[in-house]
Amino acid sequence: MTVSLTGYGRYVPDERITGPEIAERSGIPEEVVVEKMGVREKRVCPPDDDHPTDMCVAAAEDALADADRDAADLDLVLYHGSEFKDFVVWSAAADIAERLGAESAYATESYTLCAGAPVALRQVRAQLLAGDIDAALLVAASREEDLVDYANVDSSFMFNFGSGASAMVVERDAGDRSRAAVLGSGAVTDGSFSRDVVMPAGGTRNPTSEDTVAAGEHSLDVPDPDGMKERLAPVSLPNFLDVTDEALERSGLDRDDVDFVALTHVKRSFHDYYFEEMGLDPETDGYYLDDYGHVQSVDQVLALDEGRSRGRIEPGDVVCFVAAGTGYTWAATALRWRG
Repeated sequence: MTVSLTGYGRYVPDERITGPEIAERSGIPEEVVVEKMGVREKRVCPPDDDHPTDMCVAAAEDALADADRDAADLDLVLYHGSEFKDFVVWSAAADIAERLGAESAYATESYTLCAGAPVALRQVRAQLLAGDIDAALLVAASREEDLVDYANVDSSFMFNFGSGASAMVVERDAGDRSRAAVLGSGAVTDGSFSRDVVMPAGGTRNPTSEDTVAAGEHSLDVPDPDGMKERLAPVSLPNFLDVTDEALERSGLDRDDVDFVALTHVKRSFHDYYFEEMGLDPETDGYYLDDYGHVQSVDQVLALDEGRSRGRIEPGDVVCFVAAGTGYTWAATALRWRG
């Protein structure tokens, strides 16, 4: 049996915020925001429009059309995007399935924060190989930019957060409709980082109140930014490389076989360093998302689509989805592009 990506879609809102605007709001020099953080611009949502499920439905409709499938053909709708959704304690997956007309599908959700795309592909591939389902829709969206406080310099590594959505149709034994074979995956978690990025209020430990709102505790924060950087710097690149190697090994491949990497948005120097360690050219063997920012687990589809539009991915190429999410989990999934 084979598991294939048969179609994908993406959606980004029209509204933008530029790197110079972020610099002005935050007080960080423009050169740092644009060149070091790698944000020329990013997409943001208007307050009363482009909610996560709206964006997912738009991306999903494009993915289904790309796969030449109807929503009624789906057995599963899996949401793997941000936990910051239209409502709190609520199933976005069920809402998306209903709006698409996926009447035969069950709906569920999977959260690995920004590492969601390769992990969701890994989970669904296993279900398809087991014969549990025949066709699945993976959807993700993020508008965590709403949670960023540009006055809080301690959380500056999140100033790249942007908005958008992605969708992928994944099927078993798709034959000629296969766009890419979904291959092996790798992942690792270091839970010592689990409380390094939090929204201080709104959960059971610090419920929402007038005091928490007045204190501005409903934006993302990094309680110990220097400590986090000190502990993360030595392990992040090795873990990115390790999960990539694990995914390749499980696919019967190695680094020399890789043609394109859809890497989550990170600061530009780290992005280039990863590609150099992989023996790849960051200018031709990937796509740097400095015109989108970091759109949580949507990044991989955005990079894939931009890479394809520039002729950087050809039939037969090995493509790796590589990501990391706070918590901290690093993950990768390999694909063989068929066109």
